[in-house]
Amino acid sequence: MQSLVASALAVRAHALQNGPTDAELFEYVFGGGNTLLALSFVINIALAGLTILGIVYLGRSLSDPRLKAIATALMLISVVSISSYTGLTSGLTLGVIEMPAGHPAAGATTAGESGVLVMWGRYLTWTFSTPFILIVLGMIAGSNWTKILTTCAFTIAMCVTGLAAALTTSSLVLRWWWFVLSSTFFLVIVYVILVDWTVEAERTGTSDLFRTLKLLTVVGWFGYPILWALGVEGFAILDVATTSWGYSILDIVTKYVVTFLAMFYVVDEPESITGGADYGASLPRVGSSDD
Repeated sequence: MQSLVASALAVRAHALQNGPTDAELFEYVFGGGNTLLALSFVINIALAGLTILGIVYLGRSLSDPRLKAIATALMLISVVSISSYTGLTSGLTLGVIEMPAGHPAAGATTAGESGVLVMWGRYLTWTFSTPFILIVLGMIAGSNWTKILTTCAFTIAMCVTGLAAALTTSSLVLRWWWFVLSSTFFLVIVYVILVDWTVEAERTGTSDLFRTLKLLTVVGWFGYPILWALGVEGFAILDVATTSWGYSILDIVTKYVVTFLAMFYVVDEPESITGGADYGASLPRVGSSDD
């Protein structure tokens, strides 16, 4: 995993050295007639901020430690999102990558440089936010932490290999191989959600809520690899702005909509997922006994 991150950072460093600066990319997005692209960033910053405030307001009366843990995980989804979208807005996590020979966008020019605009900061969003989504789903389903953390590991692998697919410039075949690897990890996560956690949610008694959340999450998550394939990173059928808005809409559904649905349930139906005083304790509570 560390080698994948190191490889991605090396490619990013190469892009920064030879491509436009952050200031030039900022000017390209916000001053170059790319209003649609700019709005896809700014609107998500606003929605993430409103979601954080909404969670704080709705969760102000929560006292059970399990409910607080779910609310905290829900908040961290938007904390990651607002930070990552700020990076995209500032140009910090944007880059211009020259596609390998045979790619439909090979030879394109962006901001006066050879290459296409790559929003690699989105992969940071997914890498750090999707584990919190899975933590929430797993806790609501009543799953054990071994399974929850396993899905988190797979989602990190999925996002990092997706980043490698987006940044690989040496070979078109390797770009698609990274994509296949990422999609394979994704299918493992989908299996756990649709099969294992569905059964556990029925046993826990949260199947009604979990059914809604899993459909929004799984259907929305399938949209990401489809957009990757259709967008400028894949077959380049969609332009950068359209691809960005596609990702932004999927983020709105799978993050903010899912967050509020889960949070309203936590507030309105706390008894179904309450953990009790011992939840999260490293040792069982020891009570006093009468002589």
